[in-house]
Amino acid sequence: MMTRLLLNLHNVSCGFGGQAVVQDLDLHLNAGDIACLLGPSGCGKTTSLRAIAGFEPLLAGEISLAGEVISRPGFTLPPEQRRIGMVFQDYALFPHLSVAQNVAFGIRQHPQSRRITAELLELVNLSELGKRYPHELSGGQQQRVALARALAPRPQLLLLDEPFSNLDVDLRERLAHEVRGILKTAGATALFVTHDQLEAFAIGDMIGVMHEGSLHQWDDAYSLYHRPATRF
Repeated sequence: MMTRLLLNLHNVSCGFGGQAVVQDLDLHLNAGDIACLLGPSGCGKTTSLRAIAGFEPLLAGEISLAGEVISRPGFTLPPEQRRIGMVFQDYALFPHLSVAQNVAFGIRQHPQSRRITAELLELVNLSELGKRYPHELSGGQQQRVALARALAPRPQLLLLDEPFSNLDVDLRERLAHEVRGILKTAGATALFVTHDQLEAFAIGDMIGVMHEGSLHQWDDAYSLYHRPATRF
């Protein structure tokens, strides 16, 4: 089976107010793979995610998605034109909309909106809860609604920023395996950001270890564990 390169970051530097937080970042992600950026707070992983999403401009290097350059110094394709889905740390669900309405939000104009919403609710195991509201759900259920909503417009790439950090440890690990299963079933390509090693190893086909704005290693879990590139 041929692998198709979907996301490519080449010599990327990005940050705030002209100050680089992340430097010389090189990584690639194939279609259908799930990857994690792993590292302590302040290492630049969320800044990298925001640059891929189009929320932060590049100071150097370039980012391409499906062969098209979407960011380079002086040019940032607007986030809404990138076909990238985003799942935030706090889920950012609309409290006044039902579960089904939340999932359908990004595809309201789509003629098949109801069918797609029903399929996604089934995929995330929430078919029975479509009429409920976010405050009536557990944290794990809210997380799955946010995931279904992000998958609805069929993004080329899904970005997830510390998606389990608000949940307790036992639930986090269970949900990590569950979310991996959902993404694989949906055939999605995804990039997670986490500071939790167990989470990264439970989810990622590829894992990038970040520290102080640089990427120490980008590898599969086995190689990372058995052949670490640096002491860190």
